[in-house]
Amino acid sequence: MGRARPFFHAVQRTGGWYLAVAFVLMPAQADLKVQPTFWIHRSATFRMHLPTEAAPLLRRSAAPAFDQRAAAAIQHFLARPTMAHQYSASRRLEASGCGRQGWLDVQTEFTASSGLFYQVKAEGGSGYIRSRVLRSLLDEEQDLIARNRSATVALSSENYQFTPEGLNDEGLVIVRTQPLRKDRSLIAGRMFLTVDGDLVRIEGRLAKNPSFWVTRVNVVRSYRRINGVLMPVSLDTTAQLRLLGSSALRMTYRYAQIDQRTVIDEARDERSPL
Repeated sequence: MGRARPFFHAVQRTGGWYLAVAFVLMPAQADLKVQPTFWIHRSATFRMHLPTEAAPLLRRSAAPAFDQRAAAAIQHFLARPTMAHQYSASRRLEASGCGRQGWLDVQTEFTASSGLFYQVKAEGGSGYIRSRVLRSLLDEEQDLIARNRSATVALSSENYQFTPEGLNDEGLVIVRTQPLRKDRSLIAGRMFLTVDGDLVRIEGRLAKNPSFWVTRVNVVRSYRRINGVLMPVSLDTTAQLRLLGSSALRMTYRYAQIDQRTVIDEARDERSPL
């Protein structure tokens, strides 16, 4: 197996990269025993007073051009009710590192009563990466959903300090996310919202390295409205492997049904504005 085997053994012995990424896939609906596979949790206790006062966990940007729309978007995001969405989706998982690469095509089903089910439909590349990284990632996601760890990793004021930073060239609200504790399941970076409070993506670096062997884990998680429901559509992550170089993982989703409604034309939804 060349250099790949020592690294992946080391990662698994110490908790590893794939476990940290599984946390990134965690849900956040804290009112359910079984949750959907994405985080969007809002705290009912979160309060803001704008523009002269802000809640302790929502701080004004130091930039003079502070845009009240940014703070309002966060308020909308945190105030929206949360609910689980049943879905059926295919996923493509790809990972590479140390000269090895592998991929899986899987069918996934989620219901609030049964949790997450997956079936591998096709696969290729390194058997070690497929088994020890990609399948392990899906197994960890299943287990974390079943154990309902959502509240500890959610995008909520219990876990993050949010700092509005204005609007970008796309018209999206930029919000700095600062974890309130060093935790390999939290992301130090930025989330991007529409002015109405829809989450478009979150990107940054895990607040704590998953292990001695895995450092600088960068994550980009993207969302889109499909059938009127905000759903995750892609995950990209890279990491530095101590002594061995860089590694990468990508996961994309294609939905067939959401809440028992057929997705007629996902490509059309991709072109539709949030």
